[in-house]
Amino acid sequence: MTQYLLSVHLTGEADPRSKEEIQQSYQDVDKFNAELKAGRNWVFAGGLHAPSTATVVRAQGGQVITTDGPYAETKEQLGGFWVIEAPDLDAALELAARGSAACGGPVEVRPFDGAE
Repeated sequence: MTQYLLSVHLTGEADPRSKEEIQQSYQDVDKFNAELKAGRNWVFAGGLHAPSTATVVRAQGGQVITTDGPYAETKEQLGGFWVIEAPDLDAALELAARGSAACGGPVEVRPFDGAE
C-alpha cells in the first residue's frame, strides 16, 4: 500500500464557525479517525496550532536564523494532516473526501516520494 499525506488547509487565524460547529467537527474527525484505524488506513495524524505560533528555522552561512510566523506568506496555511495508507490514488481520494467532510475544510492529497 502507498502512504499519502492528507493535508488540511485553513484560512485565517480565527475559525469563523460557532463553538457548536467546531465541537461537531471534532466529533466527526474523531469518528473518521476511528474508521481509518478500523480500515487499516491509519498511520498517524495531527492538528496544528494557529500559523502565528510557528517559528521558521534557517541554517545559512554556518548560522541558525529563526523568525516568527509561518514560512509562507499566504492566505491559506496548513491546519492539520493525516498520513494514511491506501491501495491507490482513487482510494486515497475517497478517504480525503470523507476527511474533508469531517473537518469542514479542503484536504490536499499527495503521495510520499518513493512510496509504493
